[in-house]
Amino acid sequence: MLTPRIIPCLLVHKKGLVKTTKFKDSKYVGDPINAVKIFNEKEADELIVLDIDATVENREPDYKMIENLASECRMPLCYGGGIKTIEQATKIFNLGVEKIALSSSVIENLELITSIAKEVGSQSVVVVIDVKKRILGGYDIFTHNGTKKIKVNLEKLINELQLAGVGEIVINSIDNDGIMKGYDLGLIKRIKPLIDVPMTVLGGAGSLSDIKVLIDNFGIIGCAAGSLFVFKGKYRAVLINYPKRDEKEELHKNCKIEVQNV
Repeated sequence: MLTPRIIPCLLVHKKGLVKTTKFKDSKYVGDPINAVKIFNEKEADELIVLDIDATVENREPDYKMIENLASECRMPLCYGGGIKTIEQATKIFNLGVEKIALSSSVIENLELITSIAKEVGSQSVVVVIDVKKRILGGYDIFTHNGTKKIKVNLEKLINELQLAGVGEIVINSIDNDGIMKGYDLGLIKRIKPLIDVPMTVLGGAGSLSDIKVLIDNFGIIGCAAGSLFVFKGKYRAVLINYPKRDEKEELHKNCKIEVQNV
């Protein structure tokens, strides 16, 4: 039976684990490998690791870091950052990564999705869309850690990604990043009917109640979070955490049953 996935999202900056607020003010929170070990013990559903330096610095992925993460990780691992070619993607899959996350490279070249999907299957190809709410309504799409606005309509891009063969779409709210006051439910309500592949939401979770609200409203969905799983308490003390098995079962109660196409 399909159930919602609860997914920690880790950001790597200068080889360390960080957490941002609205894509700015990165705070060091620890060592990526140590975090992976803890999430292994806590039996996380999946893990997303994004190298936020690679694309901005126009460099290749850090294959040694990826190899170390993949060899340690006992859950499905999705890696993103600096992937521009099918050769880079293939190399990363060969290191033991289950999914790769693309962003700016596919907005510039949708054929990259098709090529990688033909090679390894659509289920392994994820696209992350970073969005920011406009003052007068609607959403703008950004790449390069929120510094480069892309003149592409959100709904149009979602359709094009699916036609190209994407296996999963991650919607990340820049406005809600690190705020820990809940997901942008209006955004999800607007775009979920347009998405026929698995969808994951990122940006804003501050409590398990926020995840519960997301699941109760939208059913089988990926619930990703960063701050929620690396901070604890109102003073945001660094503490890697994840819901216990009984807490996850409670989150899944009343979940809408859906059939998703892959």
